[in-house]
Amino acid sequence: MVKKQESVTRLNRRDFLKAAAAGASAVCLTGALGCAGKRKPEDEKISPAQVAEKGLVRPVPSQWFSSLDNGRVKCLLCPRECVLVTGERSPCRVRENRAGAGYTLSFGNPALVQEDPIERKPFFHVLPGSRALSVSTAGCNLACHFCEVWDMALVNPEEVYAYDMPPEKVVAHARAAGVSAVSYAFGEPVAFYEYMAATAALAREAGLLNLMHTAGYIRPEPLKELIPVIDAVNVDLKGFDAAFYREVAGGELEPVLASLKLLREAGVHMEITSIIIPTLNDDMKTISRMCRWIATELGTGVPVHFARFYPLYKLSALPRTPVATLEEARQTALAAGLQFVYIAKVTGHEAENTFCPGCREAVIKRVGFVVGELNLENGKCKYCGTVIPGRWVN
Repeated sequence: MVKKQESVTRLNRRDFLKAAAAGASAVCLTGALGCAGKRKPEDEKISPAQVAEKGLVRPVPSQWFSSLDNGRVKCLLCPRECVLVTGERSPCRVRENRAGAGYTLSFGNPALVQEDPIERKPFFHVLPGSRALSVSTAGCNLACHFCEVWDMALVNPEEVYAYDMPPEKVVAHARAAGVSAVSYAFGEPVAFYEYMAATAALAREAGLLNLMHTAGYIRPEPLKELIPVIDAVNVDLKGFDAAFYREVAGGELEPVLASLKLLREAGVHMEITSIIIPTLNDDMKTISRMCRWIATELGTGVPVHFARFYPLYKLSALPRTPVATLEEARQTALAAGLQFVYIAKVTGHEAENTFCPGCREAVIKRVGFVVGELNLENGKCKYCGTVIPGRWVN
C-alpha cells in the first residue's frame, strides 16, 4: 500500500527488467484460473479450503428488472434493455427470467480471482507499485471479436470453473493478502453488477479502494448508484466509429460516451484504454477526432492507454499492431492536447512512463507492470511542483 510519495525507489536496468519479467510470469499463478475460465485448476487454490467447481451458479433476484405483462421482465442494467419471457436468458448469459422474476446468475461465483499489480488493470495514476485483488465472473453484455478472455466472458456460467466467494469472502481474502484494492476487471463487471456493488460496499468499509475496468456499456441509473463506492474506473473506448462498435464489438458507441461523461461529472478518477486494431480502427483521422472529444468533454488530464492488438479469437488472421502505429496514435493524442498518453503491451517502451506536463521529467518510470522510479511528492512533480492527477494515497 502506498502511504507517502516522498520516498523514491530506484532500480538499475538489469534489476528492473528482471523484476518486470518476474512480475509478468507471476501474474496468472497467484489467482484462480489465470486467464481462462474453462481450464480446470488442478492444484490452484485461493485458500486451503477453496477449490474451483465447474457449473457453480448462485441465482439471486436483481433489482434491475421491471415486471411486464404475461410474466415477462425487462432488464434495466445495460442499454440493450432485454425483455425476457419466463425461462429466457439474456445475451450476456448471466441474467434470466425465472417464473416472472429477474435473476442474476453471477453473484458470488467468480471464475477468476487473482492478485496482481495495479498497473495491470491498467491504472497508471492510482497507488503506483501496489497490488490489487481482481475478481470476475462469466458473462459479458458485449461480444467483441477481439475478446482476450472469450472463454470466460463469452460463455455461460455453467461452463466455467468458479469459486464460492460471496462478497464478504472476497474482502476477507483481500485483507489477508494485504492488497490495497479490489479490482473488478478482466471480464466485464457490468455482467456481475450486483456482486460488484455488494463487494465494493464491504471493501469500502474495510478501507480498500474499489477499481473497475469496464467497457462502460451500462445505463446511467445503475452507474450513478455504483459511483459512490467506486474510486477509479478504466473505460475501454474501443474506437470512435458507430459502425465499428456495432459490427466488431456488438454494441453501440453513444452509451459508452454517455458513461464517460457521467463519470467525469461525478469526479471519479478515470483512465481510458483504446485498443488499436490494424485495418479496423487504426485510422488516424478517427483517432484524432476521438482524442479531441476526450480533451473537450473529459479533460486533457485523463490518462489514455493505446493498447497493442495481438491476433486472437475471431480476429486471429489479423497482424499484431505495429509499434509505429501506436506511436503515431500517441503523437496524435498529444497533438490534441492530452497530457498523459501511454502505449500498452509493448514492454520497455518509453511511453510506459509518466511524464510531467510542466517540466517533461519522468515522474513515474515503469517497465511492464513494475514501477522502478517514483518522483512524486504529495501528488506533485518533485522537480517543478506540477499537480499530477490521480489517486496517490489510499
